[in-house]
Amino acid sequence: MAGFVRIANSADCPPGTSRAFEVGGTRIALFNVAGEFYAVDDRCPHRNESMAEGEVDGLTVVCPVHGSVFDLRSGEVLEPPARESIATYRVRVSQGTLEVEVG
Repeated sequence: MAGFVRIANSADCPPGTSRAFEVGGTRIALFNVAGEFYAVDDRCPHRNESMAEGEVDGLTVVCPVHGSVFDLRSGEVLEPPARESIATYRVRVSQGTLEVEVG
């Protein structure tokens, strides 16, 4: 079933933070970068590490274990060792509620 799913209140993810959520059987990492929200697969394709634990640098996230770098907007892998991009998900804020589009 496709559509937007509520995952948290926007106040639960202030600027500069990230969190992981289980959404429809998929782990999604949510990032708040200067008030803009980005959602990607929570698992790095290189070694299955949590992207929510990675360091954010501008609009990129660095895998916390092996240093692969991904673009938060497109999921594109920018630096190895990962070779595969990660999925991205649309995020919307509706009356203080964060929702991601799945399906």
